[in-house]
Amino acid sequence: MVTGERIQALAFAGLKELPAQFVRPDHERPENTKAVEGVTAPIISLSQPRNVVVKEMAAAASEWGFFLITDHGISPELIRRLQEVGRVFFELPIEEKEAYSNDPSHGKFEGYGTKMTKNHDEKVEWIDYFFHVMAPPSKVNYQFWPANPPTYREVTEEYNKEVLRVTEEVLELLSEGLSLERKALKGSLGGDEIELEMKINMYPPCPQPELALGVEPHTDMSAITVLVPNDVPGLQLWKDGHWVAVDYLPNALFTHIGDQIEILSNGKYKSVLHRSVVNKESTRMSWAVFCAPPPETMIGPLLDLVDKTNPPKFSTKTYAEFRYRKFNKLPQ
Repeated sequence: MVTGERIQALAFAGLKELPAQFVRPDHERPENTKAVEGVTAPIISLSQPRNVVVKEMAAAASEWGFFLITDHGISPELIRRLQEVGRVFFELPIEEKEAYSNDPSHGKFEGYGTKMTKNHDEKVEWIDYFFHVMAPPSKVNYQFWPANPPTYREVTEEYNKEVLRVTEEVLELLSEGLSLERKALKGSLGGDEIELEMKINMYPPCPQPELALGVEPHTDMSAITVLVPNDVPGLQLWKDGHWVAVDYLPNALFTHIGDQIEILSNGKYKSVLHRSVVNKESTRMSWAVFCAPPPETMIGPLLDLVDKTNPPKFSTKTYAEFRYRKFNKLPQ
């Protein structure tokens, strides 16, 4: 695959057949691993009494590792503006987008990217993306933020404030669900130094969606991920031995439990295995915010949750070490 070849460019070049590097092995193809439809993932309204929310969220985090949040206080208008500036960026001429291209192989993750293969056997995902850090201010580098559209920074900073508020609330509720004090999880993840990373995912129309994947099955290495998609479905979760399709719910926050919360909770909360499928006619987009500890933070099962009858299920290490091992597919 030519470096710099973007999925978006391929998709709109009138491709009739999927190039071989995108065709998944038989056991991974959506046509052979059909998702169950009509199973409703947990929907949690934050307007309920707190004890109800704590109970519902703990159950969803334990059984699914995923839930949809409603009544979260982020205005539909702000979500619409966030999606608009992301769409406009991806509609820019290719040269303008390439000015932001990243280089993950050299540790440069921020910017415009396509998940290229590490070796010839690895299949390529049907996705382009834009990735940058949103918080804390000390880690933000605006040179990686799109200059076009001109409102990108203003809208994204406003959304960042709202997501910081929501993620803090979710971490408090999850802490209470473990019978810990409210700030336990946030404190263990780095407190006010917790990092928020924005990833705009763009899945163009695919000529043979039954053979490809937008994102292959994975768990997020973050603590939690808060995502808003457009109205083209595609997210699927692994639950009870099969894939479950998640329906679109306007203005809901699609919330994933990630690896770091699973570790801190000593396995009580599950990091959800999920994948994205693609669509023949429509472009799917999603705006994911990863809430993650700073690299030097030591993460292991919380001492209050381990004892002789419930020993630690995970080793303690820095988030940087965890990330390195996960990227390089080394045992944790």
